[in-house]
Amino acid sequence: MANREALRKLPAVDEVLRSPEMTALLAEKPRNLVVETVRQVLDRWRQAILTDGAKDEIGREEITSRVVKEVIRETARRSRPKLRRVINATGVVLHTNLGRAVLSPAARAAVEMVASGYSNLELDLESGRRGSRYAPLEGLLTNLTGAEAALVVNNNAAAVLLALSTLARGREVIVSRGQLVEIGGSFRIPEVMAQSGAKLVEVGATNKTYPDDYRRVITDQTALLLHVHTSNYRLVGFVREITVAELVSLGKEYGLPVMSDLGSGFLVDLSHFGLPAEPTVQEVVASGADVVTFSGDKLLGGPQAGIIVGRRQYIEKMKKNPLTRAVRIDKLTVAALEATLRTYLEPDRALHEIPVLRMLTAGATDLEEQARTLAEQLRYVVGELAAIEVEATISRVGGGAMPTADLPSMAVTIRPRQMDSEKLAKLLRAGEPAVMGRVQDDRLLLDMRTVSPGEGELLVKAVAAALKPGEEEER
Repeated sequence: MANREALRKLPAVDEVLRSPEMTALLAEKPRNLVVETVRQVLDRWRQAILTDGAKDEIGREEITSRVVKEVIRETARRSRPKLRRVINATGVVLHTNLGRAVLSPAARAAVEMVASGYSNLELDLESGRRGSRYAPLEGLLTNLTGAEAALVVNNNAAAVLLALSTLARGREVIVSRGQLVEIGGSFRIPEVMAQSGAKLVEVGATNKTYPDDYRRVITDQTALLLHVHTSNYRLVGFVREITVAELVSLGKEYGLPVMSDLGSGFLVDLSHFGLPAEPTVQEVVASGADVVTFSGDKLLGGPQAGIIVGRRQYIEKMKKNPLTRAVRIDKLTVAALEATLRTYLEPDRALHEIPVLRMLTAGATDLEEQARTLAEQLRYVVGELAAIEVEATISRVGGGAMPTADLPSMAVTIRPRQMDSEKLAKLLRAGEPAVMGRVQDDRLLLDMRTVSPGEGELLVKAVAAALKPGEEEER
């Protein structure tokens, strides 16, 4: 009986929709969305009454007010785009789940330019005839890497697939067992090779491979010698791996092309900033590799792309492969990548303007200053709701790059007093913009290395909104 009385207090759908708040909401949001949300919220209240018992202490007007507020919050949540902005405070610079590289201001402006109107994507403005979408990129890539020619596709897995399909379909490709890596998303080099139609020939052992291992298996069916840079893991100890230079020497001896898949390849040496030494694309090209592939959205700091540079005779064959059209890049990628590559023409400028490079080379003093500023602002805003401290931490490169690199960093730690840190992390992920930190020892860490300039104020507002109790919390 009590449940029945409580159910009678629930407003009808039309009654909710006639409220002033709903009239304003209907002026902004699609009517179908609002009506469906009202029905769902009322259904939740109905189930709560039947399950939890009567709510006699709540009057009809109060119930209607609460329902309206829930509908407004739920409609806002359902209206959000699925792809949203996230403040990355995890300390992982190339966070795959968060879209990897942040584009530079120049790259963002270039995307805006071509997205807001027509462009000469495949038009030679001088002659007025059809042009190539790769024209803005090829000259920059050959200039920056020293290669004879270049081609860009939609990601590095596609670059490897296209190269193998063009140069070795139906024939054998020799690879060291220690280089048969998984390149992300459970895709592995042997699987990509099988899809290309090439035949894998494994040589050596997991930890040791020598040039003679290749010599023993080279036949008239061998089409290519492949070197895969193990950018996402390292073997240490009793190890001997084949080098690109050794493969180039073998290639010349047997008249075979050599391909190097750099994976997270990059154009500047960052070892003098304390990062592990990694082969640059220029160094691999100079060593004599005929084809070199690498990603655009990792250490390069550009958009997602698979970049292929090398000898003209091989690149031209790839351009004629029908697969090239299936994996080609769009105008937004062309624009962003061209702007990114142009920045590299001035290496010092690239270090300051390309976010990935700036994050990787950020100094401890600057990071500590940023952390202390944020901590002071948070203490002022949240008061006794949380303990706010600053402490040293370790950031990561991420994106399958430099797996052994420890990047000393500074973090703001938050220990909430009225909820656990997992609840705080969940509330921050649900905010606008969403915030991703990392939970450690029942504290939430906000690593300053990956917080972009200008995001400090947004972080303060997000943390304050999540920590303050009230109606925004879940039922």
